Amino acid sequence: MTEESSSVSQTIAADVISTSGDRETGGDPSDQHELGHNVAAKAIRPTPADEGIRDKVNIRMPADGAYLSVLRTATAGLAARLDFTLDEIEDMRIAVDEACAMLLSQAIPGSDLECDFTLGVDAMTVSVSVSCLAPRVPAGDTFAWTVLTALAGSVDAQVGPGDVLTIVLRKSRDSSRSV
Repeated sequence: MTEESSSVSQTIAADVISTSGDRETGGDPSDQHELGHNVAAKAIRPTPADEGIRDKVNIRMPADGAYLSVLRTATAGLAARLDFTLDEIEDMRIAVDEACAMLLSQAIPGSDLECDFTLGVDAMTVSVSVSCLAPRVPAGDTFAWTVLTALAGSVDAQVGPGDVLTIVLRKSRDSSRSV
């Protein structure tokens, strides 16, 4: 059922951690499931440290702009699970896309982009990371950073071990509306 489009096969991997313990794919939590052409998912049972978290999703894919539509779609779907408004969902889609664009400009060619989604009761945290040769934290006084902050609510960036550059976005559902 899979089709090779080139001699080099790249994989998009998604890990899903659900605090309800439910698995849409069924089977043993340690099993890797192929969902389609070069897409795999793995569900992991929550740990006690995950208290207060509804779901965690990890997507790892090639650090290439051609794959960003996967993250935009995942962002919209996960934000919808939190009952975000259509405007809030679109804000997060654009924010994730912009954060990735900032990271891809510094990514080591051939490396992976990793995106961790953490869903709380009424908030979504998205952490996007990539390995860089000489990582530079995006300047907080630029127009792009200002737009990113307006879209996501809270934005932070840091360089971690192994020259991994990470941008963290946090958006809370509008608490003034009734659910």
